[in-house]
Amino acid sequence: MKVIICGAGQVGFNIARYLAGENNDVTVIDQRADLIRKISDTLDVQAILGYASHPPVLEQAGAGDADMLIAVTHADEVNMVACQVAHSLFNVPTKIARVRSQSYLNPMWANLFSRDHLPIDVIISPEIEVARAITRRLQVPGAIDVIPLANDRVRLIGVRCSESCPLINTPLRQLSVLFPDLNIVIIGIVRQGNALVPTPEDQMLIGDEVYFVVDTSHIARAMAAFGHEEKEARRIIIFGGGNIGLFLAQQIEASTTGVTAKVIEMNRERAEYVARTLHHSVVLNGDVLDSEILEEASIGTAETAVAVTNDDETNILSALLAKRYGCRRAMALVNKTDYQSLVSTLGVDVVISPRAITVSNILQHVRRGRIHAVHSLHEGFGELIEADALETSPLVGKPLKEIKLPNGVLIGALVREDKVISPRGTTVVQANDRVILFAAAEQVKKVEKMFSVRLEYF
Repeated sequence: MKVIICGAGQVGFNIARYLAGENNDVTVIDQRADLIRKISDTLDVQAILGYASHPPVLEQAGAGDADMLIAVTHADEVNMVACQVAHSLFNVPTKIARVRSQSYLNPMWANLFSRDHLPIDVIISPEIEVARAITRRLQVPGAIDVIPLANDRVRLIGVRCSESCPLINTPLRQLSVLFPDLNIVIIGIVRQGNALVPTPEDQMLIGDEVYFVVDTSHIARAMAAFGHEEKEARRIIIFGGGNIGLFLAQQIEASTTGVTAKVIEMNRERAEYVARTLHHSVVLNGDVLDSEILEEASIGTAETAVAVTNDDETNILSALLAKRYGCRRAMALVNKTDYQSLVSTLGVDVVISPRAITVSNILQHVRRGRIHAVHSLHEGFGELIEADALETSPLVGKPLKEIKLPNGVLIGALVREDKVISPRGTTVVQANDRVILFAAAEQVKKVEKMFSVRLEYF
């Protein structure tokens, strides 16, 4: 597949890395010479210095026969114009744009992005997606990651193993013996920053981050098995009243579970705007690193603090301060990759990566075959894939123990009509089953072929 990526920032770089690693023909455009130099030195892609929305630059990038254009520059307007030029002059079939400004995304202007106006096939709004990702983590106390799959019948959950985890030092093969009625499959373990695809003989150790696929109705039991029986937070304090903080507060207000939110915002005008926009939440104007403001917000009685300012260092420090003042759980938004591995060791409970969330959103529109969703796990370790099994798929019609799956591929769950099936060796995949599986990065292409329609079938 031939893909043009407009923007060589963190998101553009990581999408290029994923796609180039799968032998796609990738070209990256950016106006900053240092970013273009970095991408040329690091990745096996063509890199072009120039403005992504200029027709001659897109022509040089091969837009004439490109399959897809992904516009993720820092400017919404450049992303939108690049999609328009790609459509009008080069007839590029699929166009994806990152659009941050909420004024463009107001539902009353939805017609703006129709094929007759600004022909963008997929719009990614990182702030909205990040707020949703945080909300999901708030709903499962103790989880460091929560991803809904198969219309939320199944979820991927990430947890960190502490001394209180009863499953420490237990071989994974014994899980089905210890919990015979629990539909859970462990698909990844991150240990000291290194990710591994587990075997039945592997054990979980203190400090491991464990990712498992579970029937949504079994989440409470699964979390209890890992030593997490915390109640859902009722008092939440949000540090930062930017787009993410505002969306998060709005989602909390929209929930009917009696959860309350307070927002602390440094900028007075923004704080006043947030206060006018929200209906029930308290908004405080002040510095999230100021102990007086934290005490005024009653940080000591809050169950969760969520730091989502536009500064990584402020988010990390304010999350640590919240914990020091007695807040039970702290989440921090961290953009810089170098910080992410450090933060959890400092005492921050959950690290949220906007880049990883945005990359996952874009990847699911890149995948081919009968694939419904794709989620990138732990910095390119692999992908969680949700797809329909076709009659021609090599997965269909045989017990799983007779199917030679590629190394690094694990089936996490099957959904047949409304029933969630936890896979065993005797399980037989049927045509039209929804399959949830994990694929290590180097096996993704093979998995994609498993869910593609073969021509000879017709």
